[in-house]
Amino acid sequence: MTSTEILEAVSQWAIPALILLIIVVAARKKVPMYESFVTGAKEGFNVAVMIIPYLVAMLFAIKVFVASGIFDDIKYGLAMVMNSVGLGAYTESLDLLPLAMTKPLTGGGARAVMLEIFDLHGPDSFLGKTASIMMGSSETTFYILTVYFGAVGVKKVRHTLLACLCADAAGIGTAVVLGYLLYGGGK
Repeated sequence: MTSTEILEAVSQWAIPALILLIIVVAARKKVPMYESFVTGAKEGFNVAVMIIPYLVAMLFAIKVFVASGIFDDIKYGLAMVMNSVGLGAYTESLDLLPLAMTKPLTGGGARAVMLEIFDLHGPDSFLGKTASIMMGSSETTFYILTVYFGAVGVKKVRHTLLACLCADAAGIGTAVVLGYLLYGGGK
């Protein structure tokens, strides 16, 4: 058996083995497993019902934002600013703007934007590689705040939101800088 086959076998059995381990430990401790499972499922359902309004509001806002064409307007304005301050050579990174603005809103939407970048420029291009770095260096901030804060009923997220958006901006900026350093940019 090769090391690849062993790794595949281990990864295939890791989750079922973990579940079996939990069942064995619970049985040894005489935990009422079925009742505990049903109780957890009820609590999960209640949390899901509680956060649905937050998710619907977030998804509506995302759809309006994407459908408005705001990405093209922002990209045009930033290109003008970059050209006027002598950074015109770096305007190709503005093609990553839709990804940078979508990632804090939704992971699925950001993945779709990244795949579109791959289709237009190629996954091994500067933009494709930088988009991959960007996906890993930022978070779905609004989704996380919606789900977690909505689940516990927190309504004032002002300071948390600011801190998360600053972290996202730092991650996205660092991803672009690393993209230029590692992959050079240029067409």
